[in-house]
Amino acid sequence: MTRYRKDPDAIAALDSEQYRVTQQNGTEYPGTGKYLANKEPGIYVDIVSGEPLFTSNDKFESGCGWPSFTRAISDDFINELRDTSHGMIRTEVRSKYGDSHLGHVFNDGPPERGGLRYCINSASLRFIHRDDMEAEGYGDYLHLVESSGEEK
Repeated sequence: MTRYRKDPDAIAALDSEQYRVTQQNGTEYPGTGKYLANKEPGIYVDIVSGEPLFTSNDKFESGCGWPSFTRAISDDFINELRDTSHGMIRTEVRSKYGDSHLGHVFNDGPPERGGLRYCINSASLRFIHRDDMEAEGYGDYLHLVESSGEEK
């Protein structure tokens, strides 16, 4: 049994933007997300369930206006679904246990790093600094995060 779940208390604590993005499949305005320029070492987790989703090591500057990552920490916490909204075909990314809308994944990421770009809304994430990961129960993922704040 996983410790991650869609937590009603966490949903009740969301601000209006976080709720709109995670629960109503919204998208934050480009360039406005609080984690867009974050270069600190750590991991990004689902704001609703706490599922570990992305690491700072896999974050890169794509110029798209949203935090971008080359891969997820594990397929165990990500669902990818066909999205035909807005007159286009895309792949939506949702957290597996929290069922939060996170963003979309595209095939235009850095080729040398696998070619994917996970374009993720800051409003769906909570950042946990490397120094706090052990105390917050994410010590098993420390090996995935370099201690420097250098973004790739």
